[in-house]
Amino acid sequence: MTAQDAIRQRAKELLESGEVATFIGWEAGRFHNQTTPLVITDAADADKLVFNEYCVNTLAKYARDVVARGKVGLVVRGCDSRAIVRMIIDQVIKREDVYLIGVACPGMKDRKTDELLKKCAECRHGNPVECDELIGEAGEWPIPEGRFAEVAEIEAMAQPERSRYFESVYAKCIRCYACRDVCPCCTCRECFVDQRRENWVGKQNNVAENRFYGLTRVMHIGDRCIECGECERVCPMDLPLMKLNRKVIQDLNNLFGEFESSLSIDDSVEPLIAYDLNDREEFM
Repeated sequence: MTAQDAIRQRAKELLESGEVATFIGWEAGRFHNQTTPLVITDAADADKLVFNEYCVNTLAKYARDVVARGKVGLVVRGCDSRAIVRMIIDQVIKREDVYLIGVACPGMKDRKTDELLKKCAECRHGNPVECDELIGEAGEWPIPEGRFAEVAEIEAMAQPERSRYFESVYAKCIRCYACRDVCPCCTCRECFVDQRRENWVGKQNNVAENRFYGLTRVMHIGDRCIECGECERVCPMDLPLMKLNRKVIQDLNNLFGEFESSLSIDDSVEPLIAYDLNDREEFM
């Protein structure tokens, strides 16, 4: 039985038994190399579910939007499961709110080029870190080298060159907030950009305002970023958003020791909310 067939079967069983009220996976898009997230409540729709190398969307954040209906079943790979763990730690959802069907990720393809997605090439955890059942077996997932290579390239620039680089980046930003909307770490009930009374950020589209938004968001997710790369994938202007995310992660590693966010519900302790007498204090 293929992973797709197994997912369909389990989704149907879970919905028919009433164990879950909603199930989230992917369905085929208009083209053969396209899929889109699918939310179903009827077991008869389980046959619409697909699992192939074009299931690029991370599903976890959709669970937040439908959990009010009852328990949610969803398919999770490494990135999806880490996103769920992230939202559980942040108390956005509870562990008992979700039934996780794990599946080893084969690595997803960019439908424009048919090559491995950048976020998958950089992924460090293709297998689910949390699930209720695993379809098939865990796959072999080599840890990619050069996690901070892009950060090093920017750090190697002279200050004027680096300033020009980021000005060119933020000059292209259209402030569509797609990066925020897709991010499993961005779960505030009201985002700072929507707080008109406080007026944290203006509505003008210019380098200064765009940079303020981008840097504030990066610092906000800080030690919570799961490095899923969804922000960079969905950006319509192809901004290199993961470079900034990984710069913060690299600094946290240097200051507090090697750390990866959201690998475990029980053991995940973010460096910025944990105190240790042995922490380095050069920055204070």
